[in-house]
Amino acid sequence: MFKNVISPIQAWLLSQRRCVGCGKELKIAKKEKRNNSTEKATCSCGRIFIYDPKTKKYRRALLEEV
Repeated sequence: MFKNVISPIQAWLLSQRRCVGCGKELKIAKKEKRNNSTEKATCSCGRIFIYDPKTKKYRRALLEEV
């Protein structure tokens, strides 16, 4: 039940290109290039996101991508 409340809020924050934890803009996050033309963005709060420049969207990183 708790996930049903939090999930839409997190999706909205990601669509606004903001961190789901602290709400800061992800354009100021520390970015590292990856070998598959994506970027790993690490927010100052420690959450890790994957940025796809083709679709210009962020998503939460999977455990094996960290």
